[in-house]
Amino acid sequence: MSLSIGIVGLPNVGKSTLFKTLTKKQEVLIANYPFATIDPNVGVVLVPDARVDKLAELSKSQKKIYAVVDFVDIAGLVKGASEGEGLGNKFLANIRETDAIIYVLRAFKNSDIINTQQDINPLRDKEILDVELILKDLETVNKRLENLDGDVRAGKKEAIKEVSVLKKAKDCLAQEKLLCDIDFIEEEKLILKNYQLLTYKKRLYLLNGKEEEIDKNILEIFNKNNWNYIIIDIQNEFEAEGLTIQERREFGLAELSETDILVKKAYEILDLITFLTTGEDETRAWTIKNGDTAPVAGAVIHTDFLNKFVKAEVVFWKDLIENGGYVKAREKGLIRTEGKEYVVRDGDVIEFKHG
Repeated sequence: MSLSIGIVGLPNVGKSTLFKTLTKKQEVLIANYPFATIDPNVGVVLVPDARVDKLAELSKSQKKIYAVVDFVDIAGLVKGASEGEGLGNKFLANIRETDAIIYVLRAFKNSDIINTQQDINPLRDKEILDVELILKDLETVNKRLENLDGDVRAGKKEAIKEVSVLKKAKDCLAQEKLLCDIDFIEEEKLILKNYQLLTYKKRLYLLNGKEEEIDKNILEIFNKNNWNYIIIDIQNEFEAEGLTIQERREFGLAELSETDILVKKAYEILDLITFLTTGEDETRAWTIKNGDTAPVAGAVIHTDFLNKFVKAEVVFWKDLIENGGYVKAREKGLIRTEGKEYVVRDGDVIEFKHG
């Protein structure tokens, strides 16, 4: 499963520095002026997972393969982008291709970095980004409604159903509501998914700065609205990137970097879980949706596992480690045989049997 997260924000808020820190790509252009990133940079980032390391050690695996997320650094957005201002439509088209969005919001007060706004105000910057995405979605929805008009007049049931969902979405957007905050029923979700609407994508807000630089009232508003956010001093993480765990300890930094936490958080907001396979050849983390059954999980490894699934032998990763491997875990009855209806849990180690 390939996951793609778009990094968006106003110019000069730290997007490219974050991207470079995440992907360790030295060639990314970081410059103190707007639109330093013209074309989207795409980097593949490993999802940190100690379970892979421990299982690989247990199985003496030749290879370790972690889950990954694609991060896309997209050019800075300005007010009026939905009408073509700045890099406008190109920027918005790039967001459309991603699964989720990280808003980078400036909270740092370094006056040496040009601010395209009058002052430091993460809430105002969030609102600018929201409005531009809402306007673009309204344009998409209105265009689709026009195209469906003939089918509706002809009495086509599917078109009538689709128009009903689109009108509901349009009403929400007209009230400047993000579609990701609206409770749609399953049937409505399936229809909306076809349009890659920008405000329907899951999002995470990254406040770029030190915690003490951020107004407590702003944090209260984020908490009150249950907005998923994380505070990172991106410049500090950029300078610390590449330090060993021992070196991080010596400098008084947490062992797990803030960007590692961000990667895991981005993985979680899409409601994804990881199951694992392990053996002498490799230990690997596999990405699936929370709630997927064993045959669906198996199909991530090989499509034959979906239709030819027979059973799955499942053990929780910690039980396998604590008992030193499969032999003792089996003796204790910790390895279970599960059928087609089994819903995979995060951290399951699975061996699939198929016909």
